[in-house]
Amino acid sequence: MISVKAYAKINIGLRILNKREDGYHNIETIFHRVNPFDEIFFEPSDKLTLSCTDPELPTDDNNLCIKAAKLLLNQTKNNYGARISLVKKIPVGGGLGGGSSDAASTLIGLNKLWNLNIDKRTLASMALQLGSDVPYFLNEGTAYAVGRGEILEYFQLALPYWIIVIYPDIFISTGEAYNLFEKTPKHKEDNQNKKILTLKEIVLKAIHNPEELTKEIHNDFEPIILHNNEIIRFCKISLYAAGAKFAQMSGSGSSLYGFFTDQVKAFNAVEQFSRQFKVFITPPGKPDRQFD
Repeated sequence: MISVKAYAKINIGLRILNKREDGYHNIETIFHRVNPFDEIFFEPSDKLTLSCTDPELPTDDNNLCIKAAKLLLNQTKNNYGARISLVKKIPVGGGLGGGSSDAASTLIGLNKLWNLNIDKRTLASMALQLGSDVPYFLNEGTAYAVGRGEILEYFQLALPYWIIVIYPDIFISTGEAYNLFEKTPKHKEDNQNKKILTLKEIVLKAIHNPEELTKEIHNDFEPIILHNNEIIRFCKISLYAAGAKFAQMSGSGSSLYGFFTDQVKAFNAVEQFSRQFKVFITPPGKPDRQFD
């Protein structure tokens, strides 16, 4: 048996640059791993099957794990089987990349189980066929992403904050969020004499200055989603009230996260928000770091 942990991600900033001719959007963002994680188990079998602890999720060809497995089989002209067991902890439709992380982990796990020896570059090409942010999850760490989100530059970012993620149990379709963005009037800034820094440059420069992060890093989806949803708006306000130094929506929502410098305030926030929402905490550094 092979097991793989499929971590969630947050977006630290998200700029929607323009719409492409292929219907996708060019974006700029930073992907950063956080808790929670799904766990996927792979066992040899005569057939390809998937079971999941979340009864709401499909276990047929509509599931990204099965899509990833069949893509591997089609690409390698094989007819292997596997028993895939998905222990689901990442909320669905929360902007945390759970399905994409599961798909990438399936490519990694079955590549090992079936001894296919497919290199990372080929896996990344296959991952992009499954979703724009699936390639990110093939490697560990933080990545600066442009294009559809598939052009990745990994870099070291040990955030000096406790990260609290809140999922308010609201499903938001990424496609619908883009549709809303397209319909919203855009406000043009006069950037003629202003040097535009990349999100990576801003984060590395201001990592220890949350006020600067708040001023310079924005999620273009956030004003639209917060305007249309009182609960998500309440969560962001509440994160700041609980002591967060920086708070933002992840991806197209509905999850939000807050950076806390004070461990006591961070754990108090977990206790407070857990009464109403799903809440996850990531310690400073990597998400799999052991608690002290």
